[in-house]
Amino acid sequence: RQFLETDFVESIEAILREFDMDPHWLDLELTESMVMQDPDRVAIILARLKEIGFALSLDDFGTGYSSLNYLRRFPIDCLKIDRSFILDVASDTTAASVANSVIGIAHSLGIQAIAEGVETYEQYAFLAMCECDSIQGYLFSKPLPADEMALRLTSDAPFMPTA
Repeated sequence: RQFLETDFVESIEAILREFDMDPHWLDLELTESMVMQDPDRVAIILARLKEIGFALSLDDFGTGYSSLNYLRRFPIDCLKIDRSFILDVASDTTAASVANSVIGIAHSLGIQAIAEGVETYEQYAFLAMCECDSIQGYLFSKPLPADEMALRLTSDAPFMPTA
């Protein structure tokens, strides 16, 4: 709701100044359905955010009515492939083709591909074969509170997939 307000970028800039934050450390995730509400206006806002230094990710890709033409126009750094496309990649050739194609499209546009909802080694192996840039999902960890995540990141134990 706030994203399409006329003073959104100015509000974000004020928050950055207030907390002395460098936007290069921040990644704004926008859902596909949100950016498709007013694509022309969104393209302008995204360009301004990119100028400030934000990384931009398009979340839930494939669940709405996106146009590849708009995807080409948005200054997106990461395309997050919705888990519904990942669920059956190891057992369904159509799902595998779709996921592989989305990864290929992202790469051809210079965008990183992130697969959401990776829960099995088979999904992981398929995505590695497709050269997906990153994955997220329960295969590695359930969502964690910030303090537990900090402990995991600072421990010497390797970050391994869960059984």
